[in-house]
Amino acid sequence: MTSTVPTRRILRLSGKDTRDFLQGLVTNNVGKVDNGLVYAAILTPQGKYLADFFLLADGDDILMDTDAVQTDALVQRLTMYKLRADVQISQTDLDVHRGLSDLPKDGYIDPRTSDLGWRAYRSDEAADTDVDWSALQVQHTVPASGIDLTPDTFILEAGFERLNGVDFRKGCYVGQEVTARMKHKTELRKGLAQVKITGAAENGTPIIANDKAAGTLLSRAGDVAIAYLRFDRATGPMQAGEATVTWDGQK
Repeated sequence: MTSTVPTRRILRLSGKDTRDFLQGLVTNNVGKVDNGLVYAAILTPQGKYLADFFLLADGDDILMDTDAVQTDALVQRLTMYKLRADVQISQTDLDVHRGLSDLPKDGYIDPRTSDLGWRAYRSDEAADTDVDWSALQVQHTVPASGIDLTPDTFILEAGFERLNGVDFRKGCYVGQEVTARMKHKTELRKGLAQVKITGAAENGTPIIANDKAAGTLLSRAGDVAIAYLRFDRATGPMQAGEATVTWDGQK
């Protein structure tokens, strides 16, 4: 059982400086691409999210699996940083294939969680399936690019440590100082969490608890949703528009 993902674009980064270039930019250790698919993000110098993606070694090159909406801005950002480095960025004709069946020879387990199955990169088309990937992400509290992950997001509040998207031993990268400080010196008081919801409410609806702002409703699948919460206020039944929201306290 497999399907293509038309909302993704695959870039190829080539040139002798590619790995060193990416290592100084992204949140994860680029060396891990030798062992499989790597999930990572690029941040602002202030430690806020710009884009997330998957990295995969293809010979001496690196494939970058990106959200189609973010790709052009991501290429501009990479081009700004590369200066005179020997790095070429090009668009490929590859498609992302995903599945929940047995892992194919060219497939890689989703590094965020194996519950999201596998990903493969091919030039041929695949038959559609009835898998609702967005709903599956909500069920496993895996944030979506541009919906749950926005320019205001700090990646640790978005669960990137749980999702294997950040490496605290790799050394410096853009936004590393803020991310490391949040890891080692503070307790997260806000962040993404899975909530139960009943009633009508759109993405972006404020969540209110005891007449105080407690967060924002984000991705939703049936009676489950991802919300950005202020944890100290997210107690008891809360309201998001006409909907009732509850949280079990699990971050």
